[in-house]
Amino acid sequence: MSDRAYVLINVQPGQTSSVARALSQIKEIKTIDPCWGKPDIIAVVEVADQDALTQLVLSRIHAIEGVTQTDTHLVYRLKEVNAK
Repeated sequence: MSDRAYVLINVQPGQTSSVARALSQIKEIKTIDPCWGKPDIIAVVEVADQDALTQLVLSRIHAIEGVTQTDTHLVYRLKEVNAK
């Protein structure tokens, strides 16, 4: 089972397109949504574990030219609730 996280990415002005292209080369990133306002990009990532998430964000996303800041939100699993 993999872990999913939302990574909110801020970029330098005028760099959204080039950062989105660079993000698209990272296989763990499942969606890339450029947005108006802040954050500039919301990415959904799926990784094996929290260590892999740390490496992905700190070593790969932060290494992309134009990325100024990230805010990462790890999804946690709720126990199944019996629903009608």
